[in-house]
Amino acid sequence: MNYQKTEVRAIDHIGITVPDIESASRFLEEALGATTIYDNVIPSDPPQRGAETEQKLGVAKGAAIVHMRMMRIGDGACIELFEMKVPGERQRDIIPSDLGLQHFAVYTEDIEATAKKFEQAGGRLLTGPNEMLGREGGEGNQFLYAVTPWGSFVELITYPSELEIERTTPLRRWKPRPGRDEH
Repeated sequence: MNYQKTEVRAIDHIGITVPDIESASRFLEEALGATTIYDNVIPSDPPQRGAETEQKLGVAKGAAIVHMRMMRIGDGACIELFEMKVPGERQRDIIPSDLGLQHFAVYTEDIEATAKKFEQAGGRLLTGPNEMLGREGGEGNQFLYAVTPWGSFVELITYPSELEIERTTPLRRWKPRPGRDEH
């Protein structure tokens, strides 16, 4: 394979601000099989706030981080949840046509079963599952966009067959190992 040599290894985690960490954690556990690794800030701690936090993290003036939790889904990057108190009105939900992070994707071996769990846990499914097209096409290769109870977009994805593009290049996208890694 001809991957670019770099000191960067992989995506370590993504951070998501949620209205209530306990509810969001329960949803991620029920919908996607997530596991809590640790809490970095708990509600009984003094909140992280002030000019230093604003400068380090780019949060709004007066924002306070009241709860922060690291979770893991299977054999991939972690999800860091933030619960913040922000003075004033809450922003509208971000949608995929806005600039910035629009969604994260989770690989599943059974997209129908995962979609059912996602919906039963309180998420909303968009249309699908849909066939992956173009260079990602292949038998059984599918995706489905869904929305968490707090408004983040998640793509459920499975590509058990070789992607069409793999016939023309030795480069491969990352794919989790079968089964769950418990390390």
